Amino acid sequence: MNLNQFIDKGIVQLVKKAGRYYLNNPRGIAFLAKIAPEIKKSTKIRQRHEDGGLHVPPLVIASVTSRCNLHCAGCYARATGGCGDAAASDMTAAQWEKIFGEASGMGVSFVLLAGGEPLMRRDVIDSAAKFQNMVFPIFTNGTMIDDAYMKLFARNRNLIPVFSIEGDREMTDGRRGTGAYDTVQGVMQQFNKRKMLFGASVTVTKENMDAVTTQGFVDGLHKDGCGLLFFVEYVPIEPGTEALMLDGRDIKRLQGAVKGLKQTFDDMILVSFPGDEEAMGGCLASGRGFFHVNATGGAEPCPFSPYAELNLKTDSIEDVLRSGFFGELRSIAAGAEHNGGCTLFDHEDEVRALLQQP
Repeated sequence: MNLNQFIDKGIVQLVKKAGRYYLNNPRGIAFLAKIAPEIKKSTKIRQRHEDGGLHVPPLVIASVTSRCNLHCAGCYARATGGCGDAAASDMTAAQWEKIFGEASGMGVSFVLLAGGEPLMRRDVIDSAAKFQNMVFPIFTNGTMIDDAYMKLFARNRNLIPVFSIEGDREMTDGRRGTGAYDTVQGVMQQFNKRKMLFGASVTVTKENMDAVTTQGFVDGLHKDGCGLLFFVEYVPIEPGTEALMLDGRDIKRLQGAVKGLKQTFDDMILVSFPGDEEAMGGCLASGRGFFHVNATGGAEPCPFSPYAELNLKTDSIEDVLRSGFFGELRSIAAGAEHNGGCTLFDHEDEVRALLQQP
């Protein structure tokens, strides 16, 4: 099975699992009835591009703001300068809407919204809501969800919040600040009460891996109404945090644990990143499975490899996907051994050297 077939099969499975989640939920069923054929249309569009010699990934990661209201320990976005307190150079909502429209036209099915804290850009979230043929997972700390946002999510089921947690109260508050855990739990309860799909994202480190991969932990989220769960391996972009990164033995244990959890919680969507890339032939960055757009429009291979040659303020998505820079990066990552975290992060010197070439 080639990459496109593997990805397309995975997308079908995701839709089916979402269908089981929304069983006996009229609004959820109506959403799936509308989005399922749109995803099939996007798959056909990507295949037409493939037949013409252009590989279009099904996913784009968009960091829609460089601002955040928290100062989480070990934050990769803040460590790389992609997150701070000023946002003078962040793109406008109109610029983001243009990018969303271009992605939609090229057959992209999912745009993952990140930051900073993406909910600080209500204008961009409103723009995303207009594209009912795409799904927008929104990775958020959950602290900014008020009644207005709840109504927006209720009206637009293609906007799916994914709440960042670190494990239990002690682990979450230890990284994100006192009260972060209780705030997220309260928001999850609101979504569960309204039977609205939401997810959770856990950054996996040596400190919390054993705790967050237990059946009890996932069962707790499942009972809270969580339908998606992302396990993201920690990447030590912030100097001095290397000891938190998983080693080879940890990664094998993580992959085994997640495989078992997928079988136990078959009505949930569980994703391990970048662990699940192994089944798809390695690193999916640089347009192979996704690419990243930073808050100022720079087209980067991955959030953990923040280097851009082209900018979507002036360049097109097709320009980015056809660029020699992304092509070289795919060659670097092809077949590279997964030693933990991001493959391109391990080859940072090579990535930077490509940008310095005339």
